[in-house]
Amino acid sequence: MNRRRRIRRNELARILAVTNQKGGVGKTTTAVNLSACLAALGQRVLMIDLDPQGNGTTGCGIIKREALPTVYQLLIGRSTLAQARLKTDFGFDILPANRELAGAEVDLIDMAGREYRLRDALAPALGDYDFILMDCPPALNMLTVNGLTAADAVMIPMQCEYYALEGLTDLVATLKKVRAHLNARLEIEGLLRTMFDPRSTLTQQVSGELVEHFGDKVYRTIIPRNVRLAEAPSYGKPVIAFDRLSKGAQAYSALAQELLDRQAAMGATTELAGASGQPAKGRLA
Repeated sequence: MNRRRRIRRNELARILAVTNQKGGVGKTTTAVNLSACLAALGQRVLMIDLDPQGNGTTGCGIIKREALPTVYQLLIGRSTLAQARLKTDFGFDILPANRELAGAEVDLIDMAGREYRLRDALAPALGDYDFILMDCPPALNMLTVNGLTAADAVMIPMQCEYYALEGLTDLVATLKKVRAHLNARLEIEGLLRTMFDPRSTLTQQVSGELVEHFGDKVYRTIIPRNVRLAEAPSYGKPVIAFDRLSKGAQAYSALAQELLDRQAAMGATTELAGASGQPAKGRLA
């Protein structure tokens, strides 16, 4: 654990936006369960619920209607991160959300630096965490823009279905615009295949096309369709706390380890580039 922390950029948290403009692809499931599995591996994790539905909040055992202050108060300047974050029972912190977050769209319109509100609010706490994971809403609205502007990279959960590649092309175009105008460091961390059914020929075909087009951007870990994974949110628990031996828990544990391995490799590459005087290669596909 200490070795991985030493290679991380300036000892600051790596901020990942879990995003896809398509709904129902496993963004919230991934944010909650990856946070818990990283915490189980000894990482200091903050999860941020940026979706007004607040499903990530309830999936962590937090009663969202009782959670005050929330990310909404943080964005509009009525609360600090230290005041709004809560400790979960699963080893990581959460910045909760509830339905009042939907009002942030209107409240942020006339605010100076509206795209940077979340980035600026997180700045004092970057040394407190190894990872910050943001569960973004399934739309390119001001909440998602704040998440992408604050992020170092994006993790894209997606089902291997007919329209997946077309939607992914649109998302990559959006990310390039954000990088050009708001966040020059933004990159794609990886593409995560979710709700995977290996019995489906179409699923296998789309999965193969993803690997062909995006290469090592596609995580080796695949998240299967799994009953226990689907049941866990109704108990307010990540699947690793609900059924550690389930295929869903094993998959997200493997993803957490793969993410740490990527971080270690990235740190080694950066150190070698610095020693040779050559710039590290950009990673936005």
